[in-house]
Amino acid sequence: MEKTLVIIKPGAIQRELVGEVISRFERKGLQLCGFKMIQLTDEVLAEHYAHLAHKPFFKRIKEGMMITPVIVCCLKGIDAVHIVHQMAGKTNGREAVQGTIRGDFSVSVQENIVHTSDSLDTAEIELNRFFKPEEIFEYKQNNFGFLYANDEF
Repeated sequence: MEKTLVIIKPGAIQRELVGEVISRFERKGLQLCGFKMIQLTDEVLAEHYAHLAHKPFFKRIKEGMMITPVIVCCLKGIDAVHIVHQMAGKTNGREAVQGTIRGDFSVSVQENIVHTSDSLDTAEIELNRFFKPEEIFEYKQNNFGFLYANDEF
């Protein structure tokens, strides 16, 4: 089973979309293993978005991510990284397919509702950045047998 990170961004918080976003992941069958609201700092964002530090919009991204607290989530499931990333849709909400989170709720590149990990390696790094080990929980999901065939896990 894979674990992956989702950050529900300030725009989603302000627009009161948190329940809708979490609900989509739960209805898909992903297990919520960690969930908390945090205020991001300049230092954490500089690390998290280091790959964009040379871009002219980097300062705007950091400022936008600190407008309100964010919600960080750990989701678990078979192929969870791929599933969550696909459910989010293209980064640019104007290009994201309807039915995806960004396609349904975003018309922006930056104000695009969620951040999701894009690979297993990235997910591990990002989960360690935002969660202590004791903040990610392992528990039996009651509907597990109805989510996967017995030869899938």
